[in-house]
Amino acid sequence: MAKRPTDGPPVPERVAGATVLLRAQRIILDSDLAKLYGVPIKSLVRAVKRNLDRFPTDFMFQLEKQEVARLRYQSGTSNGRGGRRYAPYAFTEQGVAMLSSVLRSKRAVHVNIEIMRAFVGLRRVLASNQALARKLSELEAKYDSQFRVVFDAIRELMTVPAPAARQRQIGFVPSD
Repeated sequence: MAKRPTDGPPVPERVAGATVLLRAQRIILDSDLAKLYGVPIKSLVRAVKRNLDRFPTDFMFQLEKQEVARLRYQSGTSNGRGGRRYAPYAFTEQGVAMLSSVLRSKRAVHVNIEIMRAFVGLRRVLASNQALARKLSELEAKYDSQFRVVFDAIRELMTVPAPAARQRQIGFVPSD
């Protein structure tokens, strides 16, 4: 039975967990999108391939072998037998928005709205972090070197940690 968008963590949290920084842009892999939409990966890819003219390379691209290996290493998945026969597709924010015109179910519309909200939230967090970095630089210029240790510690706290391997949630989750 496919998960409804309301099962498990909220969609924005699942989107934030599925978002990866690749080729200097935030992307979501086709497998993660298929889980969110509750469709098989094969169906999602087939729908996209039927409408390739809607997905230019800045909306969607197929990962290269090195990128697949790097993501596999980061997420800790095996590269043994089985699995996919082709490299996954990566969708940018615009590509995810375009998916709403390809996948026409009510669930797809609802999930797409939540994904767009999650991307906006991520952008807002990044923007506030940049504003904070600017203010910190202004303060650092204003005060002398005796506070350098404090400023360095604050900068270290502001850096985004490297994406950890995605882990499955452990524990019992009661249904409503």
